Amino acid sequence: MMQFSEAAAIAEAVQAQTLSAETLVTQVLAEIERYDARLNCFTTVLAEAALADARQVDQAIAMGRSPGSLAGVPFAVKNLFDIQGQVTLAGAKINQVNLPASQDATAITRLKQAGAILVGALNMDEYAYGFVTVNSHYGATPNPHNLNHMSGGSSGGSAAAVAAGLVPLTLGSDTNGSIRVPASFCGIYGLKPTYGRLSRAGAYPFVASFDHVGPFGRTVRDIAMAYDVMQGPDERDPVCSGRSPDLAVPQLDRGIEGLRFAIADDHFARGLQPEAAAAVQQVAKALQVVQRITLPEAARARAAAYLITASEGSHLHLPRLRDRLMDFDPATRDRFVAGAMIPASWYLQAQRFRHWYRDRVRAIFQTVDVILAPTTPGVAPPLDQKTLTIDGQEVPLRPNVGLYTQPLSFIGLPIISVPIWLPETLPIGVQLIAAPYQETTLLRVAAYLEAAGVTTAPIAPLAALPA
Repeated sequence: MMQFSEAAAIAEAVQAQTLSAETLVTQVLAEIERYDARLNCFTTVLAEAALADARQVDQAIAMGRSPGSLAGVPFAVKNLFDIQGQVTLAGAKINQVNLPASQDATAITRLKQAGAILVGALNMDEYAYGFVTVNSHYGATPNPHNLNHMSGGSSGGSAAAVAAGLVPLTLGSDTNGSIRVPASFCGIYGLKPTYGRLSRAGAYPFVASFDHVGPFGRTVRDIAMAYDVMQGPDERDPVCSGRSPDLAVPQLDRGIEGLRFAIADDHFARGLQPEAAAAVQQVAKALQVVQRITLPEAARARAAAYLITASEGSHLHLPRLRDRLMDFDPATRDRFVAGAMIPASWYLQAQRFRHWYRDRVRAIFQTVDVILAPTTPGVAPPLDQKTLTIDGQEVPLRPNVGLYTQPLSFIGLPIISVPIWLPETLPIGVQLIAAPYQETTLLRVAAYLEAAGVTTAPIAPLAALPA
């Protein structure tokens, strides 16, 4: 594997000219070619463009200019982000006939402006509607820590590529948990910022009223660096706020003194498998948390999120459902068809409830700064598993993996999933949840847990994979 596998270390070495960006990118491309046949993270590899960008970074440094805080850092993006000159697949066969994107997504542009180097696009559930990244068109992306298990979704390729050490940073999207679920299953950090904090311009939509974009990484500093450079208003995204950037990197060493914590109970304490319960307790012990709080009507919030997702998603795809129904992934098609039949009155009622629920949850943050909750009910299931057992009942796996993520993205709260490793099992995530625009607080807490050795994101042992 690469000598430098973290974004911060790469940028430092490239800036100091102890490592050339071109040499690093060449090595990254070689490792993608060697391992991705088994991992199936990448749907597009941009070798020629990446090497050209790397040479530009090296030339700028040789001339005494700084390319930016992410100088020479290779990154990749979920294939729903527009990449100039490439067709934006969004995990779909139908999109293959679309014209190539005329410009990069804003998030990509901002990472490139900071010196990062785009090396490719990554696999996902079709149209971001899933938690498994088992795609009938582009194949499944397995978990790098155990290829018989799921990577999660819908940003599974993004999470797996980081967990495997193929790239140190990736971008994903999160509507109902699509950053946090694969971060949990793959044992890495995944940040879903506040709704509207990072621009979604050039990211293929799913549910406009609660789509988010955010980064994956193997260290908190890497996540914070990517988050910092992507901030700022964007006229291309009408919900991207005009707030000034709130830089997280300088705050990572501030510790947790003075912060108030609580553990989410009720809905977030039901259906837990032993690993998930143990992970939450491990984080709670490290933070000395004993207080418990209830997010009112969280189960109804999840049901309302489902209704809005199904309604908005099916409406977006209605022309394709009429004209190219059989070209959809069957797992996606059936849910879009069902969503198209939801009465408008149900959708409106779900939106009214959403506003009520948002106000009640935000009131909790008058007395608590950070809430702990499980990210997923358990560790990554086997790739062929179809059901989960929750509270003694067998339920379909695909919709229920988001049991603890849906009631939160529904109201746009910032959340980071942090990775916990327990003996003799796959990794699992714990959600740190804060009030809107408190990403720096979450990253401070995540940095504290990382420094204490409570959370860690080791690279999967790819040397064991067949070449």
